[in-house]
Amino acid sequence: MTTAAAPADVPAARPQHDPPRGAPAGRPGSPGSPAPGDLVAAVRGRQVLVDGTLRAATVHVADGRVSAVSPYDTPVDGPVLEAPDHAHVLPGVVDTHVHVNEPGRTAWEGFASATRAAALGGVTTFVDMPLNSVPPTTTPHGLAAKRRATTGQLTVDVGLWGGAVPGNLDDLRPLWDAGVLGFKCFLSPSGVEEFPPLGPVGFEAALRAVAAFDGLVIVHAEDPAVLADAPVRPGGAYRDFVASRPHEAETAAIARVVAGARATGCRVHVLHLSSARALDLLADARAEGLPVTVETCPHYLTFDAEAIPDASPAYKCCPPIRDVGNREALWDGLRAGVIDVVVTDHSPATPEEKLRGGGDLQQAWGGISGLQVGFQAVVHGAVARGIDVAQVSRWMSTSTADLVGLGHKGRLAVGADADVLVLDPRRPLHVDVRTLAHRHPLSAYDGLELSASVTATVLRGRVVTRDGAVTAGTGRLLSRP
Repeated sequence: MTTAAAPADVPAARPQHDPPRGAPAGRPGSPGSPAPGDLVAAVRGRQVLVDGTLRAATVHVADGRVSAVSPYDTPVDGPVLEAPDHAHVLPGVVDTHVHVNEPGRTAWEGFASATRAAALGGVTTFVDMPLNSVPPTTTPHGLAAKRRATTGQLTVDVGLWGGAVPGNLDDLRPLWDAGVLGFKCFLSPSGVEEFPPLGPVGFEAALRAVAAFDGLVIVHAEDPAVLADAPVRPGGAYRDFVASRPHEAETAAIARVVAGARATGCRVHVLHLSSARALDLLADARAEGLPVTVETCPHYLTFDAEAIPDASPAYKCCPPIRDVGNREALWDGLRAGVIDVVVTDHSPATPEEKLRGGGDLQQAWGGISGLQVGFQAVVHGAVARGIDVAQVSRWMSTSTADLVGLGHKGRLAVGADADVLVLDPRRPLHVDVRTLAHRHPLSAYDGLELSASVTATVLRGRVVTRDGAVTAGTGRLLSRP
């Protein structure tokens, strides 16, 4: 059994089988207690995140949106989801980095399983990546296929990224006009042949094209020349895998992204920052006034290379999980505001792909499945470091929604969608991969003991999860406003 890493003076989380103190959210089973599928007129709690602070409040709901925020004891005409006094009532998580892989690779994941896992983890909106599906979302035809694949399958709301690849410059504006939230590109090989990387000329051309309509380009930033020169040793030694994706691959690529933003004025976003050595470069870009933002992921904030067992492909991702000092520097980058958001980069695969090579990390598919537990893992790590839950919500809900222009998501404010999660710090979470809702029982988080659980999720005023029960079919496909 594994415990999420934290500073040594922090008490370990209690196992989930210890009896929780206090009633669960809303006291399920009590008369009038809303169940999955029910619409609520309000959500009430003693620790509701409103205007950046936790306070006692009642959040009123009408037509799927927040209609008012009033004092705790305000009478409500209709069903009320009541959180226990110790629980946090927060806006639903907005995860802007999720790989669903449908259509074409639905055996790896799919909208039905992914959105169910999202809801159970407090994620009320996510944005699906354009690659790993066949066709990829790089043309209007690919976008139409993706939209058809979502029909009738969504438990939470879903937006879509477009892709920038060699040869699709003329497709970028039509995709933007059709409602994608931005464009993903790779600077090094993606791992799938239908989504090739952009070379230096193609990358700058894509930035100029997207800047013309004030779009957003999101970049997998690893430098192909550095990767080509790095030592590649087959086998299961995790240290050898890390050596094959060195810090310099990220820093060189991020320097190129910053230079591209400077040359073109395009808004750019660095995906899944692993190397803290790039933080100064990113801070300098911010100080220069360049439109550069950056994300990191729960797995980089939770795990460290020294503790990862060899021949364990569940931990393989690109760029890789690095050493403990690097992990703590990423937390410092978040505190300092250099890193803007935290997202899961949920990237599942079939057991055959993930275990290919029998533990050889050079052959195994790279990607970590964390959609259902990522928010709770970050809360656990943050609280252990003296960071409050309100700040985690800003990183994973408000700021992510703002990144992609979904101003009606990620906040409990009048006019916003009534998307809510209840986080209970007296309900520790033991992560058992066999009980997670994503398609395959493979995850680096298996066995972790986390200090809090999401016990209820509300999407546009409808209870979609409650103590593990889920109602499906409640989500919508979102387009750029």
